[in-house]
Amino acid sequence: MDAAPPGAVITTPAAELLARLQDRHGPVMFHQSGGCCDGSSPMCYPLGDFLVGDRDVLLSVLDVGADGVPVWISGPQYEVWKHTQLVIDVVAGRGSGFSLEAPEGIRFLSRGRVYSDTESALRQGEPVITGAAYERGERPPTRGHVVTWKPEGRAANVPEPGKATR
Repeated sequence: MDAAPPGAVITTPAAELLARLQDRHGPVMFHQSGGCCDGSSPMCYPLGDFLVGDRDVLLSVLDVGADGVPVWISGPQYEVWKHTQLVIDVVAGRGSGFSLEAPEGIRFLSRGRVYSDTESALRQGEPVITGAAYERGERPPTRGHVVTWKPEGRAANVPEPGKATR
């Protein structure tokens, strides 16, 4: 049986920036913002500086750095977006004043990829790990991997819609 795809992945350029931020700030985390002031950007914080709520959902732990980087989203926002994989990328421009990359001249950006029917079925078999469950020690079965972004805008090892991952 195929494994469920992770809820979040990160592009190589974003992973490189994230590694630099980890060198400078220590362990970090992402929280996918819900809009308002920061335009639904993935916000990068030193681990522990952002308080994860009991109903926030852990999308993935990205395979960047020794301990990985958790990616969180609010519970209500997860319900709206659970059919998509979050792809964290970077683009030129100034990030939000609260996110660690703000002074870098580039900012993290969320892209979404709709899961295929097969991937959605596999995801439905995975437990949803909330902030409360994480506090009890629950962790995702796999880490979100680093993907290579193709020039035409498609992640190299993120499958085309309708094709399952292996």
